[in-house]
Amino acid sequence: MVILLLSLPGSMLPNESHFSIPQFDKFVHITLFGGFVLLWNFYLSTRPLSTKKLLRWFFFIFMVGNALGIGMEFVQKYWIPFRDFDTVDIIADMIGAGVGYGVSTIFFLRSV
Repeated sequence: MVILLLSLPGSMLPNESHFSIPQFDKFVHITLFGGFVLLWNFYLSTRPLSTKKLLRWFFFIFMVGNALGIGMEFVQKYWIPFRDFDTVDIIADMIGAGVGYGVSTIFFLRSV
């Protein structure tokens, strides 16, 4: 879902003037990548893994989220029409992945 949404051509995105929230797209990036990490880690928390292995997997998913955020910005720059490369989007992606990782670690490990 994250890859699909980030691969949409710019002409298919709603006009930002409709939103009265400044930097709304950064909130979207944080939500997408936080959700990505959180949902994968939720799935992993239901598997029969030791706490140590689960923490390693959580960190791996966090790193995959970061790599995906960086990679998708380059994809947008070179291959998606009417999309731009934005380092602030990468930062928002990393913040989202970090929030997802933190929430996962706090809440999903309580049940283990």
